[in-house]
Amino acid sequence: MADEIKYEYKSVQTVRGTDGLVIAKMQKDGWELVEQAQGMLRSTLDFRRPKKPLPRLLIGTAVGGLVILAIVIGVAAALEDGGEKKDESNKPTAATASAEPPAASAPTATRSAAAEVITPQSNPEFAALVKTDSCDDANLDFATKYRGRTVAFDGSIVHMAPHGDYDTRYDFLLGPGDMGPNTGIGPAFKYEDVNTLDLKLTGRTTSATVRAGDKFRFVAEVGEFNAKQCIFFLAPVSTEIR
Repeated sequence: MADEIKYEYKSVQTVRGTDGLVIAKMQKDGWELVEQAQGMLRSTLDFRRPKKPLPRLLIGTAVGGLVILAIVIGVAAALEDGGEKKDESNKPTAATASAEPPAASAPTATRSAAAEVITPQSNPEFAALVKTDSCDDANLDFATKYRGRTVAFDGSIVHMAPHGDYDTRYDFLLGPGDMGPNTGIGPAFKYEDVNTLDLKLTGRTTSATVRAGDKFRFVAEVGEFNAKQCIFFLAPVSTEIR
């Protein structure tokens, strides 16, 4: 039928405790929750939304734009080729080129900045991030800009569960602050598939076991942000007991 609504579908996996945030974000983008399957650690959320047909006028405009773009590129290439031939006689000789001073090396300050540990006290973006919503666009912006850099913050374990069939490896959900399972603000930081040795525990009193609610000074490497699950991945560098 001509009036039949056509839908597009999307399935999203979430970590336990973040379902409501993900559903709210998807609904904001026009998605409708169809089904929700709850697991021990993860949930699977199925969404749908009506497809938006592409207007014929827009299709014609896009095709015309591509034709014009191809013509412009061809003309630019021809002009560039002609300019290169014209400037051939003006190129410096090997003797002249060797007389130019060598390029300056990268400033030491730039290299030291890359090695700096980012904290809420030293970086306004990180200070704002630990107070924002776990699905906020600030998560993706920070992960894109600082991926591979090291961050440090005071936080606690929100949730932990065995990874797969292993009883010595875990997935840790971390949050800023001291609220543990009751954390309600900040990114959903995640250590995935690590054991307690990977945490590199330090402090005056260290323990071989950790549990939800324990408070630490986390030092970690910034990984990627999964916008579908609203999960911000980190890799542990060191973990100081507070």
